[in-house]
Amino acid sequence: MHIPVMLNEVIHLLNITPNGIYIDATFGEGGHAKKILSKLNSKGKLIIIDRDPHSIKIAKNIKDPRLTIIHGNFSSITKYAKKYEIFGNIDGILFDFGVSSSQIDNKNRGFSFLKDGPLDMRMNNKFGISASEWINNAKFSDIYFILKNFGEERYAKKIASAIIRNKKKKIITKTSELSDIICRTCGIYYQRNKHPARRSFQAIRIHINSELQEIKNTLKQILPLLKSRGRAIFISFHSLEDRMIKNFIKKNNKIEIYPYDLPILEKKIEKFFKKKLSFFKKFKPSQKEISNNLRSKSAILRCIEKI
Repeated sequence: MHIPVMLNEVIHLLNITPNGIYIDATFGEGGHAKKILSKLNSKGKLIIIDRDPHSIKIAKNIKDPRLTIIHGNFSSITKYAKKYEIFGNIDGILFDFGVSSSQIDNKNRGFSFLKDGPLDMRMNNKFGISASEWINNAKFSDIYFILKNFGEERYAKKIASAIIRNKKKKIITKTSELSDIICRTCGIYYQRNKHPARRSFQAIRIHINSELQEIKNTLKQILPLLKSRGRAIFISFHSLEDRMIKNFIKKNNKIEIYPYDLPILEKKIEKFFKKKLSFFKKFKPSQKEISNNLRSKSAILRCIEKI
């Protein structure tokens, strides 16, 4: 059963106006979106975005005139906002990064290192190359770079070398094959209860789906989309995502400083010296939520409000 992460915190922080305009930029299985809809009146609007065809199929089962469904990447959010004439008038946007339960649990999607299936990992499995295609054509340096930088894998060199050796004998097409290679290579070095393939699978998934680039491109667009006092919520699941969000907040929360002799009118100076956003403390799931949904354990929620 799908359990949306930090649902109560998300709804509280969105501070939903019943006739407001909201975007769920990562629909997944719709847990957050359904709750947002329940808070809106007949004049409210919710736009959902997802690149996964399975998520779009779930969304189409929700028959609600207030709902607009977009099959696409959230990095195109400005284009969608302009198309539906809501640019600069959005009350709240939610980003729940990472992989949904249905993606992990379906062995045919290739996200899980615990279930045997085709080594795919694409969030939109009708677009791009699979993890298997990439691995079997990648050089040692490419594999090492991805494991080291996107998985923060301390044994990246050992694992990359093992992958190169093994694929020369037989191409790697299944999740179990890749997981076994990693376990045989560095399993003895890993702590108890931490699967040796966890970081490598994360790294390859991030690369295949250009996840960090998607976030980077999207963060540049957030503030112009929101109306004054509009909010954006970000739920991240690993340090790379969270670091990007923290840097975005830090950059836009600074008072900009200009040279003292810059020829500029006093009224304009006041405008330039304003902060662009305010932010809340970070939130983590409660122990009770973690007990009910172990996958929420690494989640970090951050919320900003446009000034």
